[in-house]
Amino acid sequence: MTSSLAQPFIGWLYDVRGRAVHVSASIILCATCIPAIGLMTDYYAILLCAALGGLGHALFHPSAFGTVSRIAPDHSRGRLTAYFVVGGNFGYAIGPVIAAVMVGLFGLKGISLLFFPGILTAVALWRILPDPAATILQQQGDARGAAAGESHRGVALVVAGSACRAWAISASIAFLPTLLITRGMELVGANMLVSGMLLAGVAGQITGGIISDRIGRKEYTLAGLLASVPMFLLFITTTGTVAVIALILFGFFLWSTFSVTVAMAHELMPSRAGLVSGLVLGLAVGTGGAGVAVTGLLADSYGLGEGFALLLLPILAALAVFASVPYPLRLLESAAGRLVKKERSR
Repeated sequence: MTSSLAQPFIGWLYDVRGRAVHVSASIILCATCIPAIGLMTDYYAILLCAALGGLGHALFHPSAFGTVSRIAPDHSRGRLTAYFVVGGNFGYAIGPVIAAVMVGLFGLKGISLLFFPGILTAVALWRILPDPAATILQQQGDARGAAAGESHRGVALVVAGSACRAWAISASIAFLPTLLITRGMELVGANMLVSGMLLAGVAGQITGGIISDRIGRKEYTLAGLLASVPMFLLFITTTGTVAVIALILFGFFLWSTFSVTVAMAHELMPSRAGLVSGLVLGLAVGTGGAGVAVTGLLADSYGLGEGFALLLLPILAALAVFASVPYPLRLLESAAGRLVKKERSR
């Protein structure tokens, strides 16, 4: 809650008030408070550490994404945004594994060892990255000319579409292991398959970012979401090898649109990179995560398989919402330009 709900406000402070902490400071806050949970015995102290760690996470995105937005040229924004987003997703994927190893070796207090890689990273970034105040001033100067053409409606639609997609992603991660076990798969195999789906999504994000630089953000977003639909249907209606391949491809296509839509949102409102980051990575993801409870309620009412199958609805909703985003279609513009050039040559 402290992460998702605070991010839009922190992003607004970054854009409008010029207030931001250095990226390294936000990492120090996370790397201190989260590992400290392993040393705590009081429940309320654990909650406080978790809340402060979430706040550090919220402080990270506006400053970090502001830096990425400033250094990324338009022709490679999708690729560089994908690298940034994949870094976070990869951390989410390996974090629980590393924590489990630390606990297995040293007990619950072993989590405190995660303090050291966090601090080393913070020190390195302190030396490498510029002061956030300088980044904000340069961004504000670069974005003044573009502010008049910004689309608040477009960003709102991107956030809504991202929330629908986050619902499908979060619910997939939450319910897939149980669903796979009910299909006769062992627990270890089920978890490995879910991990495979997530890794396919990481590869998809890099692929999507690179391709979107060439064919256009909106084109790839619609293509990726559309391609995920038959893979989802194939997974829920088949078993065995076909279902496994379909699930991996479903993860690849659905996740591949994530970094692309983040880059799209930044291009729709370049003067508000911090606020946009907070909305897309904080509010939308948090709202989508709340949809997991809705899926759980449907699973309790109609069965796990049926409740999971209904995740098709938020995927289709995301497709419809992103289709209505007022963002130029590069392929159509290129075709129109070639047509005009051909007519003029006649």
